[in-house]
Amino acid sequence: MVDVSEKIVSHRMAIAKGEILLNEVAAAAVKSRDSFKGDVLQIARIAGIQAAKQTSSLIPLCHVIPLEKVSIDFEWLATNRLQCTCEVVATAKTGVEMEAITAVSIALATVYDMLKSVDREMTITNVALWQKQGGIRGTYQRDETN
Repeated sequence: MVDVSEKIVSHRMAIAKGEILLNEVAAAAVKSRDSFKGDVLQIARIAGIQAAKQTSSLIPLCHVIPLEKVSIDFEWLATNRLQCTCEVVATAKTGVEMEAITAVSIALATVYDMLKSVDREMTITNVALWQKQGGIRGTYQRDETN
């Protein structure tokens, strides 16, 4: 693990986003909250939050960070294109970028799992860090054109 013992504690925030492309049947099941397995977005939200909290167990050498906030939101960008956004906040010696990226990845994988019986061609794409604040390197904002 990277030695963070000499770093100062600071307010940390990270936002990650990702998308999943679905067919019409799968998108309709999400929108109607009527999939075979239940409310897709509510279950995916819980999965994403759990993933953020377990990041240090999933990614080798990742620090255990006491998270203060994990929020997962979903937005339709097109009829069949669903975006997941995760914001993670902590007061710690190291950042929470990996927690946000992990949360988005697992939330979207959960959407896939819940709908694979009606759409095996779903595509998870564009998972990336969009913003981070705190620490020595300060603020990072992803260029919207990327």
